[in-house]
Amino acid sequence: MGTVTKRIPVGADTWANLSRLKEPGETYDELLTRLLEMEAGLRLSRELQALEQDAGEFEELD
Repeated sequence: MGTVTKRIPVGADTWANLSRLKEPGETYDELLTRLLEMEAGLRLSRELQALEQDAGEFEELD
């Protein structure tokens, strides 16, 4: 599958913040992919923590 290029308008502050997060030699596509993977991991971690907190509310079935 070919690569499709999309443009995402961002404000000057957002661009500056992204630039500070970008590693040398890293493309913005790679940066955004890395940030998305980190966010997915954080969400999974929060979901697992919520499940662990709720674990005591279940009753064992025979």
